[in-house]
Amino acid sequence: MADDRWLVVGLGNPGPGYAGHRHNVGQMVVAELASRLGTTLKAHKAGAMVGETRVRPGGDRIALAVPSTFMNVSGRPVAGLLKFYSLDASKLIVIHDELDLPFDTVRLKSGGGPGGHNGVRDIIAVAGPDFVRVRVGIGRPPGRQDPADYVLSPFAKAEQETLPNLIVEAADATELVLTDGLLTAQQRVHAPKD
Repeated sequence: MADDRWLVVGLGNPGPGYAGHRHNVGQMVVAELASRLGTTLKAHKAGAMVGETRVRPGGDRIALAVPSTFMNVSGRPVAGLLKFYSLDASKLIVIHDELDLPFDTVRLKSGGGPGGHNGVRDIIAVAGPDFVRVRVGIGRPPGRQDPADYVLSPFAKAEQETLPNLIVEAADATELVLTDGLLTAQQRVHAPKD
């Protein structure tokens, strides 16, 4: 196993028509990480866009990835990348939208079920449940709106003002997991805000 490498995957749907949707917030976080860590994502044979970097000079190597498939079939490209880099699920971080968290909330966890998230479910099917999840809260749909329609809709105008900060917060949380480990990252990210 390559102890000094991580695979960080941001979930979403491909193509410009989905780019601003709630379901694509994981991709937005990976784009932020790629920008701040100075890498460009390029097509990879596993069916993903991938950029390799380090979180800091001499630090662990990181492959930032965005599957080129639709959300519900994210498992195949993730499995292909884990195999390509000779990693197991303990070195995998998946960044995804989370209906069960209020908008503008980031939570970290490892293991557990998919919580109704089909992209996470597909990854669990190929890699098992024991990977880190960076859960980016998008809130529940208003009224009786179908959750499937809600996640495939753009952020509301008021949310769009806060969204850049939420993406930065999720990217910061991901970096903390990479540099300080999950437990320390959870203590900092989950601490009440002033």
